[in-house]
Amino acid sequence: MLAAEKLLVEDAGHEVVMFTKSSSDVSERGFLGGLRLAVQTIYSRGVRRELMEFMIRERPNIAHFHNTFPLISPSAYDACRKAGIPVVQTLHNYRLICPAATLSRNGSPCNQCVGRRVAWPGVLHSCYRSSLPATLAVTLMLATHRAIGTWTSAVDTYIVLTEFARDRFIEGGLPADRLVVKPNFVYPDPGPGAHEGGFALFVGRLSRDKGLPTVLAAWQGMGGTLPLKIVGAEVPQSDQAVPHRGIQGVEWIGTVAHADLLRMMQDAMMLVFASPLHEGMPSVILEAFATGLVVVAADMGGAKSLVEDGRNGVLFKAGDAQALTSAVARVCGDADSRARMGTAARADFLRSHTATRSLNRLLDIYRGAADSADRPSVNQAR
Repeated sequence: MLAAEKLLVEDAGHEVVMFTKSSSDVSERGFLGGLRLAVQTIYSRGVRRELMEFMIRERPNIAHFHNTFPLISPSAYDACRKAGIPVVQTLHNYRLICPAATLSRNGSPCNQCVGRRVAWPGVLHSCYRSSLPATLAVTLMLATHRAIGTWTSAVDTYIVLTEFARDRFIEGGLPADRLVVKPNFVYPDPGPGAHEGGFALFVGRLSRDKGLPTVLAAWQGMGGTLPLKIVGAEVPQSDQAVPHRGIQGVEWIGTVAHADLLRMMQDAMMLVFASPLHEGMPSVILEAFATGLVVVAADMGGAKSLVEDGRNGVLFKAGDAQALTSAVARVCGDADSRARMGTAARADFLRSHTATRSLNRLLDIYRGAADSADRPSVNQAR
C-alpha cells in the first residue's frame, strides 16, 4: 500500500521523497543481539541524525510514516519535532498495542496486552517472531514510549483503516482526537466483471492464519459441487503450513500476476475470505469489491467492517466450516441476490475506495496535521 500511495500522490503532482530502512538487517540472535535490537528499537540516535540531515536537505512539508519498527524507531518523531515537521503515522497493524502486531496468539484473537502499561503477556508467550529476546525488545519499546508520552504527543495525526481499529487503539490508550479513519484504496480501477465463471476464489498465503483449513473442510463436505480455485504462495514448513490434500473440486493455482488475478475476480462467482484474525483492511476484499464480486467473509476485524451480511456479501462464523458451507450455499442459491450484492459491493468501492477519494482524504489529513502542529518548520528556519 505504501508504493501505491506514493504513486497516487506523485500522479497528483506532489513530490515524494523516501527515507527507508530494511528490516532484513534485523538480527536478535543471542542475548547481546537481543540487547542491541532493544536499544535500536527504543531509540536510534543514528537514525535521528540521518533523518535530521535528510530533512534539512529535502525540506519536506510533512512527514508521513508507514512503519518505524524496528530500525527507524520513534527517534524519527523526535527528529521531525526538532525540525518543525508535522508527523502523520499510518497504523497498518496493531503494533502499538500488541507486541505481535496482530491481536492474535496461536491463530486465535487475543487482546491480553491491550491497554497495559507493560505488555507482559506478550513476553510470557514470546509473541513476536516466537522469540523471547525479540518480544522483550518490542515490549520495552512500547512501555518506554508509553511512559514518556511519545504516542500521545509526538504524532500529530494517526491514520487507521477502519472504525474497528480506531476503537482498539483508543482502548489501548491512543488519543481519540488524533485518530482518523482513511480506508485503503484500489488503483487503478479494474472495472466490474461478468462473474460467469461458475467458481469460487480463495486468495492468500497458503497458511492456517488465513483460514485455509476451514475452507478445505467446507469444500470437502461439498463433494465438488462448486469448483474452488486457490491462489497464493506456499509458506515454509512450519506450524502455519497447510498440507495439500486431494479434495474434489479444489484447484491449486499458486501465485499469478496481479492482472491475471483481477481477471479471475471478474470471472468468479464469489471470493472466500476466511482469516480468523483481526485483519486490517484486506486489499483482496477491496479488489473484489472493485470488480463487483460478492465476498463471503469470516466475521472478524477489518473483513467484518467491510462486508455487511446480505447487502454486499455474506458473513460466517470464523473457523466454522459448516457456517462457511451455509454461507456459500446462500450465494449460490439465489442469482438475483448475488447480483444485487455484487452491485452493492461495486458501489461501496466507488463511494469509499477509489484513488480520487483516497487522495482527497489524505491531503485533508495532511492539512489538518499541519494546522495542528504549532512548531516552526525547518523550511521557516532556513
